[in-house]
Amino acid sequence: MGLTARIRTRDGWAVSHAVVTVTDMTGTQVLRAEADAEGTVRDTTGLTPGAYTVIVTAVGYAPAASSAIVTASGRAEVGTVTLARQGGTELPPPGPWTIDPAHSSVAAVAQHLGISSVHGRFTEFGGTIEIAPDDVAKSRVEAVIRAASVDTGNGMRDTHLRSGDFLDVERYPEITYRSSALDQAGPDRWTVHGELAMHGVVRPVDLDLAYLGTGADPWGGTRAAFRATAELHRDDFAMNYNQVLQAGIAAIGTTLRVELDIQAVQGDSLPTG
Repeated sequence: MGLTARIRTRDGWAVSHAVVTVTDMTGTQVLRAEADAEGTVRDTTGLTPGAYTVIVTAVGYAPAASSAIVTASGRAEVGTVTLARQGGTELPPPGPWTIDPAHSSVAAVAQHLGISSVHGRFTEFGGTIEIAPDDVAKSRVEAVIRAASVDTGNGMRDTHLRSGDFLDVERYPEITYRSSALDQAGPDRWTVHGELAMHGVVRPVDLDLAYLGTGADPWGGTRAAFRATAELHRDDFAMNYNQVLQAGIAAIGTTLRVELDIQAVQGDSLPTG
């Protein structure tokens, strides 16, 4: 006898802090139970046969209500109840996530000679993501990039980018980003507010973030995927070098478009082996 239910997100993750309330047809509460760590509710309270309303609530999710029939055995099997995030957007399960550099990329695009684009990337970086359990807006991200790992596919250009004209990697070996807030920007998009420290200058920089989903990986872990973009201005970071050609065209544009493709592994460290 009693009630059984499974509480899940739309991605299939357990909602471990869900509460199930059962009321009879007069609106009187007859049962209240909490989900366990696996998002499962098992309550042995005997219920009188008949029709009931089952309401499932959890912080950060929209409530879900459904009808249930209790059989002569006193059992109510609600089945799987799917909760949607407030605002309709899912994020990964709460807790720490570690950025996997081997399956991520940090890239930037700049205009060259006003007619084409130069594509570059940083090959050495790392970071952590903390998904807040109750208020997603309190989630945080921190990342560190080794400035000298810049790679545009041209050795001479990369040497120049590492010099005092641009990144000045001897004096400023690290580029860091720390978030300060997270706002929902649409049904599947977020704006990450934070500060970027580069070339000895700290400036506010917003990331346009899309969460692409989660899934199991071949190494026994769970991964979440994100894509983010931002626009930077070199002048904001005291990188004012420019060569102006005879035609008055700047050799390298002052605006950089940053493109991040990130995979993060659930947990506070990367798997070994």
